[in-house]
Order: sequence, then structure tokens, then C-alpha cells
Amino acid sequence: MGDTSKSSRLAILISGGGRTLTNIADAIERRELDASIALVIASAECPGATLARERGFPVEIIPGVIFRDVLDARLHAHRVDWIILAGYLKLLNIPASYRGRVFNIHPALLPKFGGHGMYGRKVHEAVLAAGEKETGCTVHFCDDEFDTGPIILQRKCQVLPGDTPETLAARVFEEEKRAYPDAIARLIAGTARFEPRQT
Repeated sequence: MGDTSKSSRLAILISGGGRTLTNIADAIERRELDASIALVIASAECPGATLARERGFPVEIIPGVIFRDVLDARLHAHRVDWIILAGYLKLLNIPASYRGRVFNIHPALLPKFGGHGMYGRKVHEAVLAAGEKETGCTVHFCDDEFDTGPIILQRKCQVLPGDTPETLAARVFEEEKRAYPDAIARLIAGTARFEPRQT
């Protein structure tokens, strides 16, 4: 896996509408990423799964927490190089052979406003309630906890007077649209590497 002489094969895991999946697929079509989407795994039937099928991507619905050996088998069957969490809301049991090859985007500047249950609107509500002056998004490697893996990159934006969770979410997503393809390109190029936390 990770052979930079060939196009990287991505597995994208989703739970919702699929807008991050769309963003990555569009970046591939624009040739900004030397990659292909080899597999989409959804935690349930959802608009994102329908969208993925419409774009011709293989889709598997695997509800609940995926057993590590099941995930490993599905990834190897599709010859996946990298796993991208794109609004996937389950804690992933990462197979040993994919350690350092799983990453996620979070709609805040980690380590702030992360952890179990912190996703989507809840994050933006917490940012506003805390009176933060700036927020943004974080692309990070995944480990065995929520939002604790090493950070690959962050992009920032201002929190404006009068912001609502919806207006803030829209501004953050504009940063996400740039951040995730950038991070994936760095990973494919080998300029971002996973270094486990010291215990």
C-alpha cells in the first residue's frame, strides 16, 4: 500500500449527506488528486450512499460499529490505500495494516471542541457559546479515540458578530473544501506521516 507510482485508492466512510465525499470526488475529477474512490462505506442508507451510487462508486452499507476483521477484509478486497472519514459518526476499529492510513476532518480547531458527541451543529453551537473569535477545521490522523490523532493541517476563519450555527458552519465548510484535498495530496505525496502519541 501507499505506492506513489500508482494512483491511490481511497475508501470513504460516510453517515449523512455526502457533501465531503462530493468535494473529494470533484477534486479527483479536476485532477487535483492522483487518486480514485475504490469504495464507499455508509453506516446506514443515507443521501450520501445514493449520491455515491449515482457517481458510480461501489457502496457497502455496514451498520453499527464495524468489526476490525470485517473492515480489514473489505478494504483489502478493494485494494484500498487510504481511509477517509467524511462525516462518519462511528468510532472506527482500525485494522493493524491500516494504522497511519486513516484520517478525518473536524469542523473546529482541535484540540478545542472535539471528542465523543462533538460533530456537526453541536460543534458550531459550542464555538459560539464559548465566545471564540476564530474557528476553522482540522484534518487529523485517526487513532482509537475521537479526535485525538496527530494533526495534519488546520485552516482558520473568523467568527463574526451575529453568526448562527448555520452561518458559521457554512464558512467553516468553505475551509474544509480546501483543507481535505490538500491534506490528502500531502499524504499521497508522503509529506505528512503518522507518528503515534507517546504513552
